[in-house]
Amino acid sequence: MDLNIHASFLPQDDPEAALSFYRDTLGFEVRNDVGYNGLRWITVGPAGQPRTSIVLHPPAVDPGVTDDERRTITEMMAKGTYGSIVLATADVDSAFARLVEHKAEVIQEPADQPYGVRDCAVRDPAGNTVRIQQTG
Repeated sequence: MDLNIHASFLPQDDPEAALSFYRDTLGFEVRNDVGYNGLRWITVGPAGQPRTSIVLHPPAVDPGVTDDERRTITEMMAKGTYGSIVLATADVDSAFARLVEHKAEVIQEPADQPYGVRDCAVRDPAGNTVRIQQTG
């Protein structure tokens, strides 16, 4: 099989804050911005990688999610334990400096990990963990 990652989904509870973080801080392209019933699904992705996207979606809008599950999702997002993504860059220290410049909430400054990578971590405006690993 020849498979690629086409899209990954992360919850967002403030579309404008999500746009600011993913477009302005990370430099991602906005590929789609769809509204429905007062909610927004925003698709972003790295420039030069048109076949890989992140869909920033309203949390817990699936009709199969119960009220208890919605409360749990909201609580987990507030704690930063619901969504996460791992990105990669050739220079994690420069990426981290840009994140700090744009006032991202820092979880971990760049560090050499015992499992062989150098990485850092921040939270996006919805509380999702965004970990950035150095490659190359």
